Formats: sequence, structure tokens, C-alpha cells
Amino acid sequence: MTFTPTRSVLVAGVAACAVIAGACSPAETPAAPVAAEPAAAQQTVTVGGAPMYPNRTIVQNAVNSADHTTLVTAVTAAGLVETLSGPGPFTVFAPTNAAFGKLPAGTVESLVEPANKAPLTRILTYHVVPGRIASADLIQQIQAGGGSARLTTVEGGVLTASLRGAAVILTDEKGGEATVTQADVFQSNGVIHVTDTVSMPN
Repeated sequence: MTFTPTRSVLVAGVAACAVIAGACSPAETPAAPVAAEPAAAQQTVTVGGAPMYPNRTIVQNAVNSADHTTLVTAVTAAGLVETLSGPGPFTVFAPTNAAFGKLPAGTVESLVEPANKAPLTRILTYHVVPGRIASADLIQQIQAGGGSARLTTVEGGVLTASLRGAAVILTDEKGGEATVTQADVFQSNGVIHVTDTVSMPN
């Protein structure tokens, strides 16, 4: 169920008009303003076997991750490449190929068909929160919220973040849970937190 997009497909995707640029609403529990870049934001980390450069955009880095080829294909099919290449900033909870592989057989193949662009866009934008929320900020929000933090996504729905031991857990509107397996992958226009499950909106 893993798709490997060609660079020509990705370039074509950049030309697609994004539909969500004006749809970002403030998070119900907004991240604290970042006065200065944390030291981690200046470091290059490895995701999917490739270095993620903090001076590149979310899309420029994601296309090189061998663990996120399905996500990149889906973003391209939904016409969101231009938006996620924009200034943002965005916090992206990025499911791996294995996460998409947990979906029922045929789900991904169906979603990337042109006729299903709307539901695909809803699912993808449900993984995006306006602003740059580092893991330290998110944990602080969880603690301030008495054990959970409600994050309003670009899609308009809510992801609920909590802690299970040292791990950040995201609970979607259907009760599904995703674990952040790699946090604080900083980009020039935001931050990626890698997750092990696709979160689903209502």
C-alpha cells in the first residue's frame, strides 16, 4: 500500500491550488509564542533514512523520507503541496507508510483517486495544526490542561493530546489513538511529529 511518487508528480503537485490556506483557525489551546528558536530547531535529524534540514520546508524534507512516501503521494493528490510549502507555520503529525498500512485494504488507493479529493483533504488537514508546536510546548499544554490538550486542526476538528508515560498520544474524534514516535523534526515553516497511526476526523 506504499506509493513512491516521482519528482515530476511532486512538481506538478506544487502547481495545484491549495484549498485550505484561509481555513486555519486558532488552536483552542494555542501554543506559547516562540521568542527564539530552540537549539533543536537548528539541528539536522534523520527521518526515513534521510536528513531533514531545518532550512527547508515541510514538503522539501518529506519527499526524501522513505517512511513517508504514502503521505507525500496523498498530499500531492489532495493539492496541498503549495500550502505546506508556504510560510505557515504548521505543526504536522505525519503518519508513516506503516501507519497508512493499518487502514483497511484498498483505502489508500481509493482516497488518492481524483473523485475522493475532498475526503482525502479532510483527513490530511486533520493532521495539521496552525502554528509551530514543539514537543515541550505540547507537554506544557497537556500538563496545564490537567492531563490533556485539545488541538484544533486546520480541518476544523479536534485532536486530543495526552501523555502515556513519556509518550505523547493523540486521540482522534473516532477514539483512535496515535503515538508520536519521533518529535521535533523542525522545518523552515513549522515542525513535524512522526506518528504510528492515521488519525481520523468525524
